[in-house]
Amino acid sequence: MSGNAVRLQAIQDVEAYVPPAVSFDVNEAPGAIYGMNVFNKAVMQRRLPKNVYKSVIDTIENGSKLDPTVADAVAAAMRDWALEKGATHYAHVFYPLTGFTAEKHDSFFEPVGDGTTLAEFAGKTLIQGEPDASSFPNGGLRATFEARGYTGWDVTSPAYILESPNGNTLCIPTVFLSMTGEALDLKTPLLRAQQAMSVQAERVLRLFGNDPDRVVSFCGPEQEYFLIDRHFFLARPDLLNAGRTLFGQKPPKGQEFDDHYFGAIPERVLGMMMEAERELFKLGIPAKTRHNEVAPGQFEIAPVFERANIAADHQQQLMTTLKTVAQRHGMECIFHEKPFAGVNGSGKHVNFSIGNGRQGNLLNPGDNPHDNAQFLVFCAAVIRAVHKYGGLLRVAVASASNDHRLGANEAPPAIISIFLGEQLADVFEQIAAGGAKSSKSKGTLRVGVDTMPDLPADPGDRNRTSPFAFTGNRFEFRAPGSNQSVAAPMTVINAMLAEALDFIANELEASIAKGVEFNAAIQDVLAKIMKEHGAVVFNGNGYSDEWQVEAAKRGLLNLRTTVDALPQLIEPASIELMEKYGIFSAREMHSRYEIALEQYVNSIAVEAKLTLEMGTTMVLPAAIRYQTELAANIAALKAAGIDGNATSLKSVTAIVNELTDALTALQGVLAADAGHELTDEAKFALTTIIPAMGAVRAAGDKLETVVADDLWSLPTYQEMLHIL
Repeated sequence: MSGNAVRLQAIQDVEAYVPPAVSFDVNEAPGAIYGMNVFNKAVMQRRLPKNVYKSVIDTIENGSKLDPTVADAVAAAMRDWALEKGATHYAHVFYPLTGFTAEKHDSFFEPVGDGTTLAEFAGKTLIQGEPDASSFPNGGLRATFEARGYTGWDVTSPAYILESPNGNTLCIPTVFLSMTGEALDLKTPLLRAQQAMSVQAERVLRLFGNDPDRVVSFCGPEQEYFLIDRHFFLARPDLLNAGRTLFGQKPPKGQEFDDHYFGAIPERVLGMMMEAERELFKLGIPAKTRHNEVAPGQFEIAPVFERANIAADHQQQLMTTLKTVAQRHGMECIFHEKPFAGVNGSGKHVNFSIGNGRQGNLLNPGDNPHDNAQFLVFCAAVIRAVHKYGGLLRVAVASASNDHRLGANEAPPAIISIFLGEQLADVFEQIAAGGAKSSKSKGTLRVGVDTMPDLPADPGDRNRTSPFAFTGNRFEFRAPGSNQSVAAPMTVINAMLAEALDFIANELEASIAKGVEFNAAIQDVLAKIMKEHGAVVFNGNGYSDEWQVEAAKRGLLNLRTTVDALPQLIEPASIELMEKYGIFSAREMHSRYEIALEQYVNSIAVEAKLTLEMGTTMVLPAAIRYQTELAANIAALKAAGIDGNATSLKSVTAIVNELTDALTALQGVLAADAGHELTDEAKFALTTIIPAMGAVRAAGDKLETVVADDLWSLPTYQEMLHIL
């Protein structure tokens, strides 16, 4: 099918599209189906013996060690529940360092001697599995022939039923470890980091006279994504293989009018969203908000806060669900951070807080922050943590794909700073100067319409240019990319908070031992933190050139690319932090450095090969056909005695030559020796391969503006972004 035929088919399908009946009916109200496919506390309470239920809940709520003697009872109840839900198989679901979900399905049914089968699922099977670990990234932790790896049941994250048209599967969230106990996944370090943070946070709370419940970290990630018609997607090898377009001109109408943001959701998209939310509700995923994002074809979904490890699991399920449901509606859901050059990219803003059931949200300032010493202590811990470990935060979001987004005027810069807002910044400035006397109060917005009441105004604005912003009762880390797991940034956030809270607890304990009054001790430690780490606080425009200069004066890192950022993983301070709190060993940190380098190199290599292939087999042939048509037209005119204008032919020929030269250069670059070390290959990809790809794209995009539309085989930005 020609490019034009693909476009016409997509347009016809959109015109004929009728949304399926996916809205909730009387028998399937949202409240009725919410969590129906989750082995949650309510299900466990009904199905487990009381003593077993109490033991499991104690592990989930209080972090006590799982009693292995309860596993058989839980496994039997889980099996019976899953069979009633139509499940035939079970799977230990884990998150290896590929960034994707991994699962191995095993049947419940085993043959018995009389020719029948019996459904079996033992406690030891629930607790531990053994998938092959040799084919997953391990960064040198395991040799190729050392295949043994183990999954371990994460009891704090509920099991669930994965529905499919041909049968259902019981999915059990797990960790993934090597035989030597080293983490081969994203979840293990997150659980370790949460535990470390909890220990130190509870120390601080006890100093305030509290008897604290277990402190946990909460996460509410906002997920941005693009939707395009699937006909267009399948006609673009770059989207299919790399997740982003390697050729393409910006459309005549993009996002300049800001008319798409929060606009009316297209009917086709709304139908897809409603069906996706229905599936998410069944899985107990608290999808709360949906809306159009900034760019044409871009949308967002945001859940309610959950415990960080559950939020990480749910994010993976959410992405899978969106992709699956979008395909049912004839669309492709794209999570790449920058699928369309020159168009707003997609992030996954990680909102986080910490707290417990007794003390509540520890990042809630109340009405007067200067009166809330406990809040100020935890907020100061965040300030210290971000300043000390900004490099690690940058690494947590580093990838070849996110490099296209970070630093542009749509996403936070690569400089990690904190926005506190006018009120909170003022309080900390007073503290650094000798003590907080008062807080700026909230204001009032007068609408100017008699029928409308005055509206309360926050004492500080929000700052979309800040990578790490306080937004009223939580912090929002805006740098994570759309395609990334929230587990990595939440691991770093918990780890660095553990160190900061440990420091504060030590300082307070030492002051109290010297007889210093408690409030004075708090003032001293807060002032010390602001004097040593206040440079990380910036309430201005993070997109400005002036901030780049100012940040350098303040000593803040500006790690513009993944290649710049990755060495932060193996900095002595980073390794010391992770080893001190039992989150990573030095070997595990070095392995993640190697894996990240390899993924970067492979990502650029795939894109470069695709650029060469598409430029040679799709872009260049279209241009040569058009060049031939122009030449034939001029020859025909000349034969008829008419002087033909050769300007267009000369222009096209010049660009064809430019493209040919660029393709030759890219081919040579790919054949060149980049060095034998991964660091050499990564630097070569950054400094040599990417510019060579850019030269090919520049020529190809010029040709798109001059080649006849009926000869151009690639669906255009205008079609992909506006035809839904």
